[in-house]
Amino acid sequence: MNERILLFIPCYNCAPQIGRVLAQLGGPTGKRIAQTLVLDNGSSDDTIERAREAAACAVQRPIVIGRNRQNYHLGGSHKAAFAYADAHGFSHVIVLHGDDQGRLEDIAPVLERGDHLSHDACLGARFMPGAELIGYSAMRRAGNAVFNLLFSLVSARSVRDLGSGLNVFSRSVITDPSITRMSDDLRFNIYLLLGLIDGRRSLTFFPISWREEDQVTNVHLVSQSLRTLSIAGQYLARRKAFREVDHRDKPVASYHFDVIARIGCDG
Repeated sequence: MNERILLFIPCYNCAPQIGRVLAQLGGPTGKRIAQTLVLDNGSSDDTIERAREAAACAVQRPIVIGRNRQNYHLGGSHKAAFAYADAHGFSHVIVLHGDDQGRLEDIAPVLERGDHLSHDACLGARFMPGAELIGYSAMRRAGNAVFNLLFSLVSARSVRDLGSGLNVFSRSVITDPSITRMSDDLRFNIYLLLGLIDGRRSLTFFPISWREEDQVTNVHLVSQSLRTLSIAGQYLARRKAFREVDHRDKPVASYHFDVIARIGCDG
């Protein structure tokens, strides 16, 4: 299959940042992207309107703007986007969060080397040599270092980041049916990482820059930390069945979104 990349931008209350994210399509990496999917998860602000304005001015098109039919959370949004990518024949999905914490150009070396062709997943890592963190507290850096070490020990695989907002996935991951059973909330990336490791997928980490400026985090650090520890315990206790268990708090039959706008699309 020829390379055909979908850029997936999940959004929730990203009105101040989505224009800056879509402006990144003007860089060299934007030319390798066949289509961009901006997927809103029921924002209470005017993310959709700001996305339409920015898409109309974007250098690289086509751009599809959609809204989930219900709040699927971050993991559920991934599932909706993966289903879309599968149905439309994309070979890879690049994930770039809509709150403008990451830089699309950080993935350029990955594409230039062809790492996305030789690996099932290329995962952006905020805590490895060459990465740059802006606005991160010392406590959060230390906490992530501890969790990365813990999950490295639990999985017997070097883990450089439990889940950033800049990754690229091949079609073999996009179409994996076990993804449906992974958590729909912010823990999705952790379950996905463990699923990749347990499924003996080929994966690699690459350094990224990450900043916290005008973003509003949806993470409650204490509760998220406890739930992350719980995942490590589940994995140790039930590793053989880990990929077969449904980890969702409330299973959803299917993940669909409505297309709000198509900018620069044929048909």
